[in-house]
Formats: sequence, C-alpha cells, structure tokens
Amino acid sequence: MRNAMTIDVEDYFQVSAFAPHIARDSWDSQPCRVERNIERILALLAAHDTHATFFTLGWIAERYPQVVRAIVDHGHELASHGYGHQRASDLSHEQFHDDITRAKGLLEDIGGVAVRGYRAPSFSIGSRNLWALETLREAGHVYSSSIYPIAHDHYGMPEAPRFAFHPLDDAMLEFPPSTVHLFGRNLPAAGGGYFRLMPYALSRWLMRRVNQTDGQPCMFYFHPWEIDPEQPRQSGISYKTRFRHYVNLNHMEGRIAHLLRDFEWGRVDQVFLKDAA
Repeated sequence: MRNAMTIDVEDYFQVSAFAPHIARDSWDSQPCRVERNIERILALLAAHDTHATFFTLGWIAERYPQVVRAIVDHGHELASHGYGHQRASDLSHEQFHDDITRAKGLLEDIGGVAVRGYRAPSFSIGSRNLWALETLREAGHVYSSSIYPIAHDHYGMPEAPRFAFHPLDDAMLEFPPSTVHLFGRNLPAAGGGYFRLMPYALSRWLMRRVNQTDGQPCMFYFHPWEIDPEQPRQSGISYKTRFRHYVNLNHMEGRIAHLLRDFEWGRVDQVFLKDAA
C-alpha cells in the first residue's frame, strides 16, 4: 500500500513552541538553515525514488524562491502551510483569509503550479474553528491536512474521524495525520516529534497496523529542521520544549531513510485524491 510522505517546510526559529522566545520581527536576522536541509531531503527522496508533498510557508517561498522551484522541479507536490506560521486558531476570519490567500498566491506564482493542499501550522484547526475549512475552500483549496484526531496539550480534535472525510461537503476533503486506536484512545502514528521520541520499531508497527488492520494509507510528516542536529540552540526554553525539539535530531535522517525502505510512499494528491476521485 502506498502512503503519503509530507514535509512541513519551515525553519527552526519558526516553531510554535519557540514563539515566546524568538520575536517574529527577528526572523530575517536568524541564521537560515532551510535551504541546505531541503537540499538534503530532496537528495534523500531521490535516492529512494520517492515523491512527496511539501507544505510550504509563504514566508519561506518569498525569501527563498529557489527552494520552491527545486521542490517542483524534482516532481514533488507543492502545497501551502500558510504564510507566517501563525496558528489558525489564533487568527480571526479576516486574518486567516489574508494569510492563506497570500501564501497560495506566492507559491503558485513562484512554483508555476496549482496549490490544492493546505496544512495549518501545529494542526490548529479543530472543533472551535471549523469555519476555517470553508475559508480554505473559498480560497481555492481542494484538501486540508489540519485536523489531528488526538488529545494533545497544544492541538488536536480526538473526536474527529481518523481517516479521510468530507468536513463540509463533497467539495472539500480532510486528510488527518495517521493514528492507531488502542486502549480507548487514538495514538499518534504520523511522524513529527513522536517519530523521533519513540523507538523506530514501534513507529513502524503502528504504521503497519494502519495499513494492514485498518486497510488505510498513512499520512506521515516531518520538518526540515528535524534532520539538522547542528541548528542553533535556543536559550531560556523549558525542559519540555527542549526535550521535544532536540531529542534524536542526529538520528532522524537515518530513520527517514529506513522508513523510505520499509514502506511505499507518494504525494498526497497521488495517494488520497486519486482514491477520492
């Protein structure tokens, strides 16, 4: 079964957990790491003959258009992560509309392709702001991957469906990150920090369970900064934030390589939209 490999294109200083410590107006003065990390990811995917979907920030596209062009030139799907990595749950209707339309326009102008997919920063669409999905549809998006059906201290909508569903009507699709239902709750099986924290064998077992027991493709994600153990370390952050962000960075690229060998992967539009059609 082919699964969806996705990358959330943002730099280390744009992580939501660092927002109280790194001022947004200082982003332009932070050492950039995203270019070299995307180059490494593109080479890794090419070595395993794999195409993926890159949910890309408009802020990144505006400053590093060559990153966007490289993603498209390598045959990957270009999708939106919004413009400025602001949580959808923190924005008003008007602010959210402005953010997603600005990002979509930049990505399409630079990449020369239609941008159909969107993923909210920190999976920040849930029960309190489902109106955001209607705004996405009005902006021309066909699908979202923004609702994580788990309980988490920063995001999540555990009551949401675990697999692809129509949150509005047939004109819009939501593809949630993968979970496994065990012990009466949904456990994350989609990558990110969980993939770095857990033993690889456990993550592989969870994803195989989604494929074999549920009969569904996985939706997996990671970030460029997660393969970069040499990124600048932030001071003044909590132990929990430090642990979540930095644990196993030096092992992440190797784990992704194992994942690319152990499963079959493709772009979101190839894996999910094809089936939906």
